[in-house]
Amino acid sequence: MSIKIEDYYNREAFKRMKNFADDHETPFVVVDTQVISQAYDDLVSNFPFAKIYYAVKANPANEIASMLRDKGSNFDIASIYELDKIMKLGVGADRISYGNTIKKARDIRYFYERGVRMYATDSEADLRNIAKAAPGSKVYVRILTEGSTSADWPLSRKFGCNPDMALDLLILAKQLGLDPYGLSFHVGSQQRDIDVWDAAIAKVKVIFERLKEEDGISLRMINMGGGFPANYITKTNSLETYAAEITRFLKEDFGDELPEIILEPGRSLIANAGILVSEVVLVARKSRTAVERWVYTDVGKFSGLIETMDESIKFPIWTEKQGEMEEVIIAGPTCDSADIMYENYKYGLPLNLASGDRLYWFSTGAYTTSYSAVEFNGFPPLKAYYI
Repeated sequence: MSIKIEDYYNREAFKRMKNFADDHETPFVVVDTQVISQAYDDLVSNFPFAKIYYAVKANPANEIASMLRDKGSNFDIASIYELDKIMKLGVGADRISYGNTIKKARDIRYFYERGVRMYATDSEADLRNIAKAAPGSKVYVRILTEGSTSADWPLSRKFGCNPDMALDLLILAKQLGLDPYGLSFHVGSQQRDIDVWDAAIAKVKVIFERLKEEDGISLRMINMGGGFPANYITKTNSLETYAAEITRFLKEDFGDELPEIILEPGRSLIANAGILVSEVVLVARKSRTAVERWVYTDVGKFSGLIETMDESIKFPIWTEKQGEMEEVIIAGPTCDSADIMYENYKYGLPLNLASGDRLYWFSTGAYTTSYSAVEFNGFPPLKAYYI
């Protein structure tokens, strides 16, 4: 395949990152915060009625969090460690949501003592923990959504509950002295099927109506999670298209009286701001007559590329080498046979590619540094630079 730089980066941004990369030893990720800033502005302009809660897990770097803090972003937090990290940057508790439905009672208490008053849940046991450890807080229930399997990185049934249970939990929340605030869903990360949002919003509308009519509970918020795509090999619709369609779905169900809307972007904000730079370690064939080459690089699944598992996320890979292309298998450097990024999806790289050449993995600002192993085979965590 032939990757065109201009399909992923404007000339100035790529030049900034490439010039920086030339002076640093691989492997590493270089992230351009100007790109993130523009992506945030685009999201706000396309969803002017929504509150943005950045999903810190996508990339918890201080450079990113500080910039988003200054732009007015809120933060979706998944652990006490993320909480401490973000609050040390001066973010107030009123800009934080505890979005993880799987949490220890003592961690809920920790959040509550730090001033956080909004919690996600999807089970009775967790809800009762919230009632005891964070009395009077706002709670929103995460529901299961169909269609998340159409996402490149689908979410399993690990999170969320069915609508009937969501009804029960919100009624119980009121009985326990909590504030039944709203509902949340997540359509899957890197979701290409916009209609999945339509089905999820329609399901939410039914729950809103039933609770109000049958139980006198008026929900006030919908958390639509993330799911907006980054720019990988497979093309997606523009953010403008997503926004126009999702806004139409909301207005069809709720009219002009929209509840509070929350978005939790991660990938869509920061993926396209990063380039992972790696070096070819070896190029080999498995026999004298083998058609495919194996390209071994100094990054792999355990150094930031875990989303290549099952070849789910297909990163664009660019190299300065030119010439005739040939299909390759791309693998990482570790002593683990699972450390193969792409074997079935046929990547093409130049025939003259050799040890020491660099590979530039585009759109790798999200879920690379935060997924990188600490010391597998002794390799250090993936380095990251922010420019």
